[in-house]
Amino acid sequence: MKYKLTNDIRTLSNGVTLYRIQALRAFGTIKEGALGGWVEGYHNLSHYGNCWVDDSACVFGDACVFDNARISHNAWVHGDACVYGDAQVYANARVYGDAKVYGHARVFGDARIYGHADVYGSADVYDHAGVFGYTRVYEYAEVYGHAGIFGYAQIYGYAQIYGNANVCGCVFEGERK
Repeated sequence: MKYKLTNDIRTLSNGVTLYRIQALRAFGTIKEGALGGWVEGYHNLSHYGNCWVDDSACVFGDACVFDNARISHNAWVHGDACVYGDAQVYANARVYGDAKVYGHARVFGDARIYGHADVYGSADVYDHAGVFGYTRVYEYAEVYGHAGIFGYAQIYGYAQIYGNANVCGCVFEGERK
C-alpha cells in the first residue's frame, strides 16, 4: 500500500464522508508521511503508479484515479469519472458523470467535464469551459474561456475553441502542424 486513510474526516453537503490520505512510502514527488487530499475510500485512488490526490482535492463516488494522474488544489472527481495516464485535474475543475480524462490532458481553472465526455492526448480544457455529452477533445486541442462543447462534437488537432463559442453535434478539426 502506498497510502492510508487517516482519521481526518470531511463531510460534504450531500452527506458523503471523505477521508484525508497520507503517503505510507515515498513515490514520484510524494514523500513518505505527506498528507494528501480527500477520498471516499480506497477504490477511488490506485495503490499502483504515482497517482495522487493532493491539497483540498476530492475524489468520491465510484470515481477512480490511477496510473500517474494527479488531482490537486480544489478539484473534484466524482460519479463514475476516471482520470488516468499522466492527466492532471486541478484548481477548481470538476470531472464527473462518466467522463474520462487521460493521456497528458489537463483540466483546470473552473472547467467542467461531465456526461460521457473524453479529454485526452495533450488536450487542455480550462477557464470556465464546459465539455459534456458524448464529446471528445483530444490531440493538442484547447477549449477555454466560456466555450461549451457538447452533443457528439469532436475537437482535435490544434483546434482552439474559446470565448463564448458553443460547438454541438458536429465534428471540428483544427489545423494540423
